[in-house]
Amino acid sequence: MWLLNTSTFTLKFNFEPSEYAILSHTWEKEEVTFSNMRDLDVAKKAGRTKIEQTCHIDRGHWNLGYVWIGTCCINKSSSAELSEAINSMFAWYQRATVL
Repeated sequence: MWLLNTSTFTLKFNFEPSEYAILSHTWEKEEVTFSNMRDLDVAKKAGRTKIEQTCHIDRGHWNLGYVWIGTCCINKSSSAELSEAINSMFAWYQRATVL
């Protein structure tokens, strides 16, 4: 699973993540996607505010260091990764430290 580092705003693949928070939200226009995360200067979309606020809340309250956000932590360009994400999502929610 891909997790977003709440300090560096970089994605990291973790086979066995220890602790992370999940942002559960509705998708709107201009969401930041997995491919957008490669260049945060390009990722200046409306959905970026949710990502920044989630990371800020983690650093201020839980300090887990990582969050999972469906809009930017799923690589939809890879059908195998997308399928794995869909099939694993329930388990990811179940293992999350904070929902």
